[in-house]
Amino acid sequence: MSEPQQGRAATSWPRPTPVIGDATSARERAADPSGWAFEPDVIANLDEVIAGRRDIRRFRPDAVPQALLTEVLTAGHQAPSVGHSQPWRFIVVSDPAIRDRAAHLADRARLDQAALLTNDRAARMLDLKLEGLREAPVGIVVVCDRRTPASGVLGRATFPDADLWSCACAIENMWLAARARGLGMGWVTLFDPAELAALLALPEGVVPMGWMCLGWPDERPPSPGLERAAWSKRMPLDDIVMHDRWTNEDAEAPVSHLDRLPQQSLVSATDDADGLLAPPESLGVLDRVVSRVEALGRGRMPLGGTLVLAGASHPVAAHGVSAYPETVTRDVLEAAVSGVAAGAVSARSAGLGLVVVDAGATAGTPVPGAVDAHPLDPLGDLVNADALSRADADRLVLLGVQIGERAAATGLVALGEVGIGNTTVAAALACVVTGLGPREAVGVGAGADTDIVERKRAAVEQALARVGSRADDWRKNPADLIAALGGAEIAVLTGVVLGAAGAGAPVILDGLAGSLPGILAVAFDRGVQAHLIAGQQSRERAHGDVLRLLGLEPLVVLRLRSGEGVGATLAAALILQGLRIRREVARTHP
Repeated sequence: MSEPQQGRAATSWPRPTPVIGDATSARERAADPSGWAFEPDVIANLDEVIAGRRDIRRFRPDAVPQALLTEVLTAGHQAPSVGHSQPWRFIVVSDPAIRDRAAHLADRARLDQAALLTNDRAARMLDLKLEGLREAPVGIVVVCDRRTPASGVLGRATFPDADLWSCACAIENMWLAARARGLGMGWVTLFDPAELAALLALPEGVVPMGWMCLGWPDERPPSPGLERAAWSKRMPLDDIVMHDRWTNEDAEAPVSHLDRLPQQSLVSATDDADGLLAPPESLGVLDRVVSRVEALGRGRMPLGGTLVLAGASHPVAAHGVSAYPETVTRDVLEAAVSGVAAGAVSARSAGLGLVVVDAGATAGTPVPGAVDAHPLDPLGDLVNADALSRADADRLVLLGVQIGERAAATGLVALGEVGIGNTTVAAALACVVTGLGPREAVGVGAGADTDIVERKRAAVEQALARVGSRADDWRKNPADLIAALGGAEIAVLTGVVLGAAGAGAPVILDGLAGSLPGILAVAFDRGVQAHLIAGQQSRERAHGDVLRLLGLEPLVVLRLRSGEGVGATLAAALILQGLRIRREVARTHP
């Protein structure tokens, strides 16, 4: 052996220890493989936090301190990411208008999904509370920046969706950090991703992962909410663990069940309901509507309201689209003024006042006792000419705003309409706003036979062809759509919705023709949506699509075809009863 080798064997030197990074040696790690573990009390605390994580749906209005919000976001930013790509971005939403619009989108998506489920599962899904979007003091939208090609990120060339998984890890980190600090978080994914992306002005290639509601929880569930709601339960661990390969040949696929509100006021209304001597949300859909009404009225909503019944003539009736003569429109308005039309009787029975609007029921003398919208320029028949001049459309909407503002002082504002031929008008409007074709949108109306239905479809097809591209941007110019395809009564009721909502009142929609003013009003002002209540779903084919577009669940489904606001007033009676129950039922004490 040479002298240098002898010297090496006889002498040892200290191991170079790095001043950054891992200072441990292989010898240390081999001697104590579990040496990196935390102390048992830390592990127990971590297990407790993981086991206690819950999807929170109810929140207190108290603000989340900025320092705590930063800690939650920091936890998200410390998540693992494939190739250390860090694709997550956190959009903290505080703008009430954006929150309102997001809640509307979620309500609509919720109804769309419920329509695909079995009746039982649909009802259970609709029972699930989504008010966290409006109640939670903080909204965080986690988005994934996917603009880097997958092949350019270590680990994504083979698993291109690993960036999405990384963002899911960030969400889990935030959830656990929030839970450990006593905050609640809920993950809402009931959105059309493209609509949520458009709402937040996301660039192409940046996709939303969902809306995280963050705040102090107004519930402390001991078990997962969907287990408590009997939706499902956690599977046993043994059922989901296999070794080396897929060995559970009998395993079934996961079960499928296919077949701007004031934040403080909404929370206060829910708090008030929790103090009743009754199970929480015991009135189902009505409970939520009552909470919304109480929130809009700041707890001082009058126990009354007004039915605004508007009627107008429609020259499209000359194309044989109705089973009744045009004179019936004026007859019903005169009977309403006398208090004996169906809508008037229903309103009186519900404790509502009545405002009758003659929006052009005849070309001659206005109906005595009705609000007079005359004179109008010559009306068009939809097939060959616009229904209204643009000047008349604007004037009628403005008249409706004034009526709605006055009606709002009485409490609830219910919509009613009458007009021979107006289900054809409503079907044409519904085709534009929902994207349905005439065959899907045109219904039987009030007693139509097969021949009448075919004439209605033909009239709608011709009207849509005449209007053409003018209808493409209807959301940007709803007044032009009203002029092109609407009726005078729909123009007035659109204004009523705007005026009543602007004055803070809830607005109860009726059938198809009595719900379209809600969609048109939302196009004028998105903040209106929080004031809308679906009184009923009628038998008209397009009505369900219109309500889903508005994100509204109807209070009653009776296959009504009466018009005149009968469905809206029946719903108003239920709401007023719900308000009385909320205010008069015995209270509990802590």
